[in-house]
Amino acid sequence: MSDFATSLAPDAAQAAQAWLKALKTERRMAEKTLEAYARDLGQFAGFLSGHLGGAPGNRELADLTVSDVRAFLARRRVQGAESRTLARQLSSLRSFFRYAERRGLFRNAALSAIRSPKLPHGVPKPLSPEKATALSKADTLAGDETPPWVLARDAAVLTLLYGCGLRISEALSLSRAQAEQPVLSITGKGNKTRIVPLLPAARDAITRYLALCPFALSPREVMFRGQKGGPLNARNIQLLVARLRGALGLAETATPHALRHSFASHLLANGADLRVIQELLGHASLSTTQVYTEVNRAHLLTQYRKAHPRA
Repeated sequence: MSDFATSLAPDAAQAAQAWLKALKTERRMAEKTLEAYARDLGQFAGFLSGHLGGAPGNRELADLTVSDVRAFLARRRVQGAESRTLARQLSSLRSFFRYAERRGLFRNAALSAIRSPKLPHGVPKPLSPEKATALSKADTLAGDETPPWVLARDAAVLTLLYGCGLRISEALSLSRAQAEQPVLSITGKGNKTRIVPLLPAARDAITRYLALCPFALSPREVMFRGQKGGPLNARNIQLLVARLRGALGLAETATPHALRHSFASHLLANGADLRVIQELLGHASLSTTQVYTEVNRAHLLTQYRKAHPRA
């Protein structure tokens, strides 16, 4: 967590620490999200220390104007922060100020008066079923120097991303005991647990990997291992996919996370209910999942324009 001792007065620093603790215990925010929120507030406090001529306390935070907040956003923009980053920082600061108001520490409406930056509208870029399948096989780069167990490991990881819609971190944190169950119990963002069926293709890939793996794997330890026996790092999978992308002639958007997008898009295209896809992906809100309907619509329009003689 960020240290606010040098950028906030003691009363405001105490409020900030209590806010972060509440986010962790009451809202069960993920550690990475907490770190981002703490960093956002730390940057704002650091700016205010120079802007106001000293570390701000609760009284100074209560007296901030819209111009003060806009000056911070302008500084961050000059430093290279993009609209998405600025929008997140505003969200973090609003959360802190709402917490302070609920606790009766101070009240300031300046943040509520500022409109968040307009974000570019983007949709996920899934692979076609054929390309996703080819990528998840992971054998395009197979050579005499690659141990068979490594090929089996890589195929198992990528099959979990595409066949079960897992994030890299979720796949790499699986234990042998988890993988031997008929369904996967996955704890994702915000410590939310979801149940995901383990498809036969994924089960077969895991079974092959476990049969070839040269390391002793206890039931509770992470299952996927690097070549020296330690837990497999996500960076290894990212580099692998980059190499496979080149070998298969895929676009730069063909990333490990694109396999998760492909999982959702292909389910939707084949008639799966949006609520089911939401549950399988572990999305807290249906609106997050609905972006895949736009992907499907865009694909239909593209095929229409290619096929219709009057398009």
